[in-house]
Amino acid sequence: MLFHVEMTVSLPLDMAPEVASKLKEDEKAMAQELQRKGVWRHLWRVAGRYANVSIFDVESPAQLHDILSGLPLFPYMSMEVRALCRHASSIHASDE
Repeated sequence: MLFHVEMTVSLPLDMAPEVASKLKEDEKAMAQELQRKGVWRHLWRVAGRYANVSIFDVESPAQLHDILSGLPLFPYMSMEVRALCRHASSIHASDE
């Protein structure tokens, strides 16, 4: 199942810089590992915002929830999730 997820991060202004750096480092490592596994298929930064648009390929909404809620920055994120399916006019078989 494919899902479009838009994540916006809002770290507290009074968060210690070393804590923020560690969270970002851990988040990057997890995102890269999920990309290597083919679960986090696409990851794009939204220009001018601390936000991204991502495509996840998971077996179920429950698996997606577990992944998202396990992200190090999850407590500081707002998210919009949309289920996706292949468009009948798409010429790419990999859209599924």
